Amino acid sequence: MRPGILFIVVGPSGAGKDTLMDGARKALADSGRFAFARRLITRPADAGGEDHEAIGEVEFAALQAAGGLLASWNAHGLHYGLRASLRDELLRGRHIVANGSRGVLKALAGAVPRLIIINVTASPEVLARRLASRGRETPEDIAARLARRTPDLPDGIETLVVENNGAVEEGVEHFLAAIDAATRRLTLKPVPIDAWRDNIAYLPGDSILGVADFDGPGKVDVAGRLAGEGQPRSIRARINVVDSGWLLEPGEIGLSREAFAELGLPAGSEIELTRTPPQHSRDALRAKIQGRELGRNDYATLLRDIAEGRYPDSEIAAFLVAATRSLSDAEVGALARVRASFSTPLRWDEPIVVDKHSMGGIPGSRITLIVAPIVAAHGLAMPKTSSRAITSAAGTADAMEVLARVDLTADEVRRTVEQARACIAWNGRLNHSAVDDVMNAITRPLGIDSNRWSVASIISKKLTAGATHVAVDLPYGPRAKLRSREEAEELGRLFETVGRDVGLHVEAVATCGAAPIGRGIGPALEVRDVLRVLEGDAEAPPDLREKALDFAGRILSWDPAVGTLAHSRARAAALLSSGAARAALDRIVTAQGRRDPMPKPAALMHPVRAPRPGRIGEIDGWRIGGIARRAGAPFDKGAGIDLLRRVGDEVAAGEALFVIHASAAPDLEAAVAMAAADDGFVLG
Repeated sequence: MRPGILFIVVGPSGAGKDTLMDGARKALADSGRFAFARRLITRPADAGGEDHEAIGEVEFAALQAAGGLLASWNAHGLHYGLRASLRDELLRGRHIVANGSRGVLKALAGAVPRLIIINVTASPEVLARRLASRGRETPEDIAARLARRTPDLPDGIETLVVENNGAVEEGVEHFLAAIDAATRRLTLKPVPIDAWRDNIAYLPGDSILGVADFDGPGKVDVAGRLAGEGQPRSIRARINVVDSGWLLEPGEIGLSREAFAELGLPAGSEIELTRTPPQHSRDALRAKIQGRELGRNDYATLLRDIAEGRYPDSEIAAFLVAATRSLSDAEVGALARVRASFSTPLRWDEPIVVDKHSMGGIPGSRITLIVAPIVAAHGLAMPKTSSRAITSAAGTADAMEVLARVDLTADEVRRTVEQARACIAWNGRLNHSAVDDVMNAITRPLGIDSNRWSVASIISKKLTAGATHVAVDLPYGPRAKLRSREEAEELGRLFETVGRDVGLHVEAVATCGAAPIGRGIGPALEVRDVLRVLEGDAEAPPDLREKALDFAGRILSWDPAVGTLAHSRARAAALLSSGAARAALDRIVTAQGRRDPMPKPAALMHPVRAPRPGRIGEIDGWRIGGIARRAGAPFDKGAGIDLLRRVGDEVAAGEALFVIHASAAPDLEAAVAMAAADDGFVLG
């Protein structure tokens, strides 16, 4: 049997050693693998302080003389000691945690099979605050105490550092994690089994760890160090349990051929195995599934474990379903902050940094490519990060890619904004996190959708982009994501509330989304409309122009020098009509990297005609977008639909309603067949 470990806890007064040990004692009470030693102290049992074993000075001296103490020391006029019987418990495989003294560490190291020091630390500011709260010392005494040099810990003894600057729960979790890592060390053994692309770790049924903590569909972290390397090497693997006494000894862990090669450590290396997910994370997941409200720390732990593959898809799906049913405003704010923490934020030396977002779902509404140049021409900084299409015919990034590179690095975004005052970049390279990948992989196939979850994701991306002020477009309509004005306004209130909670100024606006905006649907066709607006072309779609001016005016109103919303809209219109916005777009495109040649609308075309005369009462944007995607958009930049008629127009039988553009004949034929089944136009 492998002996247990003696953990000796040291640290300065105020570091919180006793508090952390009390928390750990409660957490580990049912494990049976740990014991917390009661120190012998020559003071009465009812004298307060720690739970100790009271002993008289004569009895203490006699016990010490008889070899009944593992270690002893003096402090504050008292005698302290640890009973020698603790060694027997260690030899039986039990781990012991004890509050100790730096002066006896070397002696203890030679008296027990294995000693690990847990050095609990805290910043000077935290130590001073905690000492002052006790009311035992004057400020001068506390300052003198903190100024004393702490003796160095002895060399050659493994030491774990636990920082305890935050909440008690956080400190206890760090303390437990340190102990857990130390007690879960195994000897590495390669196993000649080909697991193909999956990393498999093998544990014997009688493993010293207890396989119940690791077996199941989740993964574990397998980590170890190569001699001379500072950072550990690690892989994530699934656990398979093998019969006891066959392949592996109780203190060994086996790795499949692929996993062993990927870890890159020699056989016999010391390996740490970390349960995935940790208990706090699993408790948080279960609490959310039960409908309870979680805090920021809960979400930070839980989302990190989800992103790192510590949960099977079934448990993630259960969590997401529960989250779509019950997310409080405070939880949305917590999620936004946590999601933002998974990406490196952009920092700007600007008093105002603006951004814009649309909930989408309205084909052709490509106003960002007009708003950003107007804002840049005015002089405000607008580092716009945008998404690609998921279910639509074009996202903002897809459309901008017709003109310029969008896969910018953070440094390229900074340079572009410095040179042109704005950028329109793809967010996948900037503020996309592993959380998005995992969540999208679960939510999309299952059709899980939550506006509240979306708000957290959107706000997190604005935080990562470094925005201070954000305008949010909330289109509503029978075919939009938001069905009614009431739903849009309610979501707008949530956006603004969460924005305030995380330090953003957010203005959310409910807009009519009853029909597509502009004429083009698909990247090149939408850019054609944008350029017509920026160049004052007579064929520019008026609805696209007016909506762009509305949002540009709202953003410019945040500039204290502009004044009212009416003045800011007039300023936006002037920048548009003067050509300043068009010139600003050129500067943005040049800074990002101009695309040459610029894709044009695809040459293969087919007009879709009205089957009978009538008045157009409705255009189903989702259907129109689906036809454009069938034609090849957004991957084929030139594919899409050119709308020729709008809601309210009177049409004759056989009159063209729209034209399908495609680059390949099979794509055109498929889109034509889809339009023949349902062209998305409702004639009254």
